[in-house]
Formats: sequence, C-alpha cells, structure tokens
Amino acid sequence: MKDETNAQLDKLTTELETLNKHRFVRVHNSLWKLIFFQFTRGLAFGLGSVLGASILVSLLLWWLAQFEFIPIIGDFARQLIDWIDIPATTPRGR
Repeated sequence: MKDETNAQLDKLTTELETLNKHRFVRVHNSLWKLIFFQFTRGLAFGLGSVLGASILVSLLLWWLAQFEFIPIIGDFARQLIDWIDIPATTPRGR
C-alpha cells in the first residue's frame, strides 16, 4: 500500500513539474508578463476585427452593387459606393 501511494505521489509530482513548466502557467505567474500578454492579445484581436469587418463590408457592398437591376437595392448600393468614392477623388481643402 505504501509503495502504491509513493508511486502515485511520484507521478503527481512529475505531472505538477510538467504543468509548472508550461508557458501558460509561467505567464500567469508574473503580473507584468500577464499584462503584456493580454495587451498584445487585445491588439491582435482589435486588428483582426477591423481588417475582417473592412473586408466583409467591402465584399458586401461589391455584391450589392451587382444588383443594379433591382431598383431599391441597386440604387442604394450605387449611392453607398458613390459616397465612399467621393473622399478619395476630391482634393483636400475643397
């Protein structure tokens, strides 16, 4: 019985040492590492959200512009595209 308990304790100790060497645990052991990790994670999430939304909206507008034969959707999409293109084509200060 004592040998079995010692063997289980040795296994538990080995697993605990392996767990403590894991990067996730090492990051959470230091406040500054955790703050830096969460900050970079937030930056990556924000950048991905902005890029993904930009691509999605541009594809949606392009797709809506293809429906020019439907009066309401085609006119609305054309107005949106014209509204988006105006700042790029007009010189600044006018």
